Amino acid sequence: CALHKGYEKKRSKLIGAYLPQPPGVDQALPQERRTPVTPSSSSRYHRRRSSGSRDERYRSDVHTEAVQAALAKHKERKMAVPMPSKRRSLVVQTSMDAYTPPDTSSGSEDEGSVQGDSQGTPTSSQGSINMEHWISQAIHGSTTSTTSSSSTQSGGSGAAHRLADVMAQTHIENHSAPPDVTTYTSEHSIQVERPQGSTARVAPKYGNAELMETGDGVPVSSRVSAKIQQLVNTLKRPKRPPLREFFVDDFEELLEVQQPDPNQPKPEGAQMLAMRGEQLGVVTNWPPSLEAALQRWGTISPKAPCLTTMDTNGKPLYILTYGKLWTRSMKVAYNILHKLGTKQEPMVRPGDRVTLVFPNNDPAAFMVAFYGCLLAEVVPVPIEVPLTRKDAGSQQIGFLLGSCGVTVALTSDACHKGLPKSPTGEIPQFKGWPKLLWFVTESKHLSKPPRDWFPHIKDANNDTAYIEYKTCKDGSVLGVTVTRIALLTHCQALTQACGYTEAETIVNVLDFKKDVGLWHGILTSVMNMMHVISIPYSLMKVNPLSWIQKVCQYKAKVACVKSRDMHWALVAHRDQRDINLSSLRMLIVADGANPWSISSCDAFLNVFQSKGLRQEVICPCASSPEALTVAIRRPTDDSNQPPGRGVLSMHGLTYGVIRVDSEEKLSVLTVQDVGLVMPGAIMCSVKPDGIPQLCKTDEIGELCVCAIATGTSYYGLSGMTKNTFEVFPMTSSGGPITEYPFIRTGLLGFIGPGGLVFVIGKMDGLMVVSGRRHNADDIVATALAVEPMKFVYRGRIAVFSVSVLHDERIVIVAEQRPDSTEEDSFQWMSRVLQAIDSIHQVGVYCLALVPANTLPKTPLGGIHLSETKQLFLEGSLHPCNVLMCPHTCVTNLPKPRQKQPEIGPASVMVGNLVSGKRIAQASGRDLGQIEDNDQARKFLFLSEVLQWRAQTTPDHVLYTLLNCRGTIANSLTCVQLHKRAEKIAVMLMERGHLQDGDHVALVYPPGIDLIAAFYGCLYAGCVPITVRPPHPQNIATTLPTVKMIVEVSRSACLMTTQLICKLLRSREAAAAVDVRTWPPVLDTDDLPKKRPAQIYKPSNPETLAYLDFSVSTTGMLAGVKMSHAATSAFCRSIKLQCELYPSREVAICLDPYCGLGFVLWCLCSVYSGHQSILIPPSELETNPALWLLAVSQYKVRDTFCSYSVMELCTKGLGSQTESLKARGLDLSRVRTCVVVAEERPRIALTQSFSKLFKDLGLHPRAVSTSLGCRVNLAICLQGTSGPDPTTVYVDMRALRHDRVRLVERGSPHSLPLMESGKILPGVRIIIANPETKGPLGDSHLGEIWVHSTHNASGYFTIYGDESLQSDHFNSRLSFGDTQTIWARTGYLGFLRRTELTDANGERHDALYVVGALDEAMELRGMRYHPIDIETSVIRAHKSITECAVFTWTNLLVVVVELDGSEQEALDLVPLVTNVVLEEHYLIVGVVVVVDIGVIPINSRGEKQRMHLRDGFLADQLDPIYVAYNM
Repeated sequence: CALHKGYEKKRSKLIGAYLPQPPGVDQALPQERRTPVTPSSSSRYHRRRSSGSRDERYRSDVHTEAVQAALAKHKERKMAVPMPSKRRSLVVQTSMDAYTPPDTSSGSEDEGSVQGDSQGTPTSSQGSINMEHWISQAIHGSTTSTTSSSSTQSGGSGAAHRLADVMAQTHIENHSAPPDVTTYTSEHSIQVERPQGSTARVAPKYGNAELMETGDGVPVSSRVSAKIQQLVNTLKRPKRPPLREFFVDDFEELLEVQQPDPNQPKPEGAQMLAMRGEQLGVVTNWPPSLEAALQRWGTISPKAPCLTTMDTNGKPLYILTYGKLWTRSMKVAYNILHKLGTKQEPMVRPGDRVTLVFPNNDPAAFMVAFYGCLLAEVVPVPIEVPLTRKDAGSQQIGFLLGSCGVTVALTSDACHKGLPKSPTGEIPQFKGWPKLLWFVTESKHLSKPPRDWFPHIKDANNDTAYIEYKTCKDGSVLGVTVTRIALLTHCQALTQACGYTEAETIVNVLDFKKDVGLWHGILTSVMNMMHVISIPYSLMKVNPLSWIQKVCQYKAKVACVKSRDMHWALVAHRDQRDINLSSLRMLIVADGANPWSISSCDAFLNVFQSKGLRQEVICPCASSPEALTVAIRRPTDDSNQPPGRGVLSMHGLTYGVIRVDSEEKLSVLTVQDVGLVMPGAIMCSVKPDGIPQLCKTDEIGELCVCAIATGTSYYGLSGMTKNTFEVFPMTSSGGPITEYPFIRTGLLGFIGPGGLVFVIGKMDGLMVVSGRRHNADDIVATALAVEPMKFVYRGRIAVFSVSVLHDERIVIVAEQRPDSTEEDSFQWMSRVLQAIDSIHQVGVYCLALVPANTLPKTPLGGIHLSETKQLFLEGSLHPCNVLMCPHTCVTNLPKPRQKQPEIGPASVMVGNLVSGKRIAQASGRDLGQIEDNDQARKFLFLSEVLQWRAQTTPDHVLYTLLNCRGTIANSLTCVQLHKRAEKIAVMLMERGHLQDGDHVALVYPPGIDLIAAFYGCLYAGCVPITVRPPHPQNIATTLPTVKMIVEVSRSACLMTTQLICKLLRSREAAAAVDVRTWPPVLDTDDLPKKRPAQIYKPSNPETLAYLDFSVSTTGMLAGVKMSHAATSAFCRSIKLQCELYPSREVAICLDPYCGLGFVLWCLCSVYSGHQSILIPPSELETNPALWLLAVSQYKVRDTFCSYSVMELCTKGLGSQTESLKARGLDLSRVRTCVVVAEERPRIALTQSFSKLFKDLGLHPRAVSTSLGCRVNLAICLQGTSGPDPTTVYVDMRALRHDRVRLVERGSPHSLPLMESGKILPGVRIIIANPETKGPLGDSHLGEIWVHSTHNASGYFTIYGDESLQSDHFNSRLSFGDTQTIWARTGYLGFLRRTELTDANGERHDALYVVGALDEAMELRGMRYHPIDIETSVIRAHKSITECAVFTWTNLLVVVVELDGSEQEALDLVPLVTNVVLEEHYLIVGVVVVVDIGVIPINSRGEKQRMHLRDGFLADQLDPIYVAYNM
């Protein structure tokens, strides 16, 4: 272990090479080394002090300079990090002036920040302030950039509120093929020519919106796309560890296992030997117990001072003498035992636990109560004063009190008055606490013990003396029990180690309720009749020098402090002249085991050596709640022996290996010894995990102690006690080293030469990231050393790890100063990432900044770590800035999939088998073989069927339309419909002058007029197109769509109602579209009175009957042609599947404009003769129960609805089922309730609907879905006969590889899929490979191809894009059955033969739809369906109401709608990133948080992801926050 004296010399050597002396270095350095700086040094010192400098635990100037040097190395490499964009309201900003850029020449110098060459920074008008300085330094410097962009930067967008948008103008050769950033290959790393000399900067260029195209050739706003491009460039650099070259195609996606680095350091030393402390020499006059000591001093020297307390002015408040302590403690003991409860039933008996609740400024009252408990033989459990009912961690304290069976709380008068009270004046029960009796221990409130009463003073034994609480890493609170013998032995060991003598004076700054403060200031002091001067925390806040002044004033021999007390004294000491510390023989540094305390010790010695402080006086100690004092440096008289120092390689430490570093490297940890093992103890170090095996001499382990003077158990927790207090260290040969158990101290370290103990960190702060260990404290220290240090508010930083995707990930949360700008914070964050990467070689997963003073606090004002972590994980931390770096951290993703060549035509086809698996094909019943006495079959055309019905059953009601009150608004019989259609036909021919074959747009609200107009067109020989009318409240967005369909369909005229006629001619309409270009508009409310000469009869069934226009999920408007033959076949297929006859009634709550919805609304009743009860879905908005009430009232057996209708009912009627039942709503007659859909069944919605209305008689098996698409408007539809719809669970990981693997319900990665209804009669289905067009086996996911007489006959397009059409409607398999002509649905799915039987007795084939081929995303060589990722994301946080995902240049973009305050927006970013990593093995590239309702949805309730993507890229979403993950 390097013991070195030439610390200063080495320090200058270490740093000199890198930097001129950065200002802000300790003023106490030898004079000649300091470079002259302006302004004067004293004013700089004050500036540092006023900035509430960083957390004292971590001050280290050497480290600071190392960090600066590491950052300076980064300056060479320019790499841009896209800055997140925030909505204006989220930017916490005082005024716009804060954005004026600093003077770049000198402004940065005196702040000591590392700023590079400042030429070429954009001027303020461009709004990009000094950005490239730091933004380009971000993240790694270790790998040179392989992007194709040279280091051209550009300013932001002039407008001030667009905060510094950094644009990297990139030159990617091929616009149409975006770079693949997900495979980190470097075959084509483009060398960037670096300009020679740092001054040759390229002038800024600006993004050009016209030239920048997206991957699909959609022009986008340059702002967003440039940012994304920048992100892509940043991510294109290869990651640190290369991906291993393996992938198992059996879709067992193996997460990368971190392979050990062959060059990693390994321990090479011999096995360590356990270290024995000196003999504990028992001195003859040592008391037999601590109570005996109190009795002795209280009676022999009653006037001797025991404790002096201070007020906030530093004046002595009160002196407690040994006599008073003795009499008052007796009084407390008597009252506890005899005055609580009744004589027969005392509340507290010897051995019971009571809690002590005393404030930090009243040690005297605490001391009296503590000794009162010891005398009464009850067990004190000291805790912090609860300030509010919901203190951080207070609930866990309550749990400890409950488990200890505490019923009484001792407290002081002042504290009792200050506790929160209920209106009646009693103290409320704190959250999670047991019911307590509060008992005030002030003498005046107590009764005097009778003359003959005397406490029973025994020798120390194994009874519990007190319980000290300890907070674990996860926030739980444990009670460590200390026995009376351990208590006494510990006092003796401390007395011997510290050389305490009677009547010494000791100054105590520490918390006297636990740990070092309790052991020295309350216990050992009484054993030796010492005088303790207690300095309260409140006085230290006002006067940080108070403890030094008291040492001088009382000529104290010993002081107990923490590093922060030394640091505060350093900052304040200039105001003092007459300080003399020569009386100190021992300065105990309680947190000396924190490696970062060494710099405070050194700096303190530097400054106060001239004031009489001797080097050998500084005594760091190591302690833990379980093992009490672990080690302490002894005070010596020999000033020639310097203390032990170790300069250890940080890299070695991450592998648990001790490597003494030459100190030339930047990443070193300098540690000081904490002295020798305690007298009477044995110490060793064991491996931190697994079997407690002794470490080698050069290995870091957990220190373990075997001694009497330790805790004995965690109260009431035998299992945890065994693991901590009963450890038997093993030698390499496998035997225990002693028969006595050791205790784990929770400290990591080693025993160095000469038996010196070194501690490098705590087990609690350990984070194991891909096999390497990092200490939270070290990372805090690095973050705090980053300039500007004053950025972090009072140094408040929390570092912890969260487990994501089977590894620990580092999270840093810091409070930012109230006055920091967006720029400051982003700059600081980028620098922290670089610093931690350089010094610790570990990536930070998430860096979050929160406003000052918002992190949960511990009772003494520190950060409550576990509560902070809890808030982070549940998404209620409310950060104001977040930077996630999953791309740099997550290195254990499965290897990207290499596509295997599929089975080609050469593979053996035997019958229906392809390479040994059943070919995935299925069909509905054969239309030809079905015997039915269907009269309508005689007619080829629907118009003929209507005429026939009008003659044979003229008064039979075909249609009934309901209004929002559920009453009949209108109805049509066969003859009424026929007559109405005739009049419309006359109108078309006479007023419209149309020929047969002309196209007519029908713009009607859902209802009867639409049906009449449709048949009127058929009678006139025209081709109808149904169009959704414009929304009167929203003409600007809905009218252009109407116009587009009218134009694209080449309609010769437009028929509509009078009301809509007026709307089309209104002023709003004129503003939205050019009204003059409309075709003639006919108003059917005013019909001619005559009949047509003859009704048109088509010459050929293959001619066009109508056009069906619809917007697909991908946002494409596509019209398909339906021939007369297909229309009749369609109607017949549905009639057979649903067994529709004239006597039946069917309720329809659908939009009648396209697909199956239109067919059911307009066509089926005419063909089958059943009565259709029509319920316009829009009426449900005013009366959600309308549809179900109609179904119940008309005793309907079959009903059809859409997902939006189902959702309306589920959300709107959820709480009303009881009242609906009372109104007589009865759904028990419903046989089929079919959701008409063109997507994967929404199983969660159908299940909650079934569950909700089960009480109203709805049979769960009644609910099912259908499947339609553009090429075939209905492929599947659950009919009346046939088996119930089935649900299977498939492995989501296998699906990504286009394989189908069935798993059990509830198994990990399982995805439930519901069958999409039964295949319709006359429909054949095959599953084909969308790329090779070969048939696929059963276990494959492929495209659903369909062959049927009711397929549409092609797309109706103006430009006649034949290639597109022929492929979709006329495809053939590449091998196997190459004759059949199939239509491609564009949906991926699979078939599965079930155990169920069909109506015709055969085994039933179920079709499952997984998703649209157009929407599926190829990422890392695998196929993902947006809905699966969205489902995960919506579950991630209660405030996410909706989510949509899409890809952009192979980055996954997640858009979430936030239902909550904008302050929650940033909470979502880490949670969204986590859940997608965990469940889908994907790294989210961009998280966009938007308002509710931003994600567009089409009329069928499907998300329009491509529209959303275009909106995002064109910067039209007005997002609350956009996070670009690094």
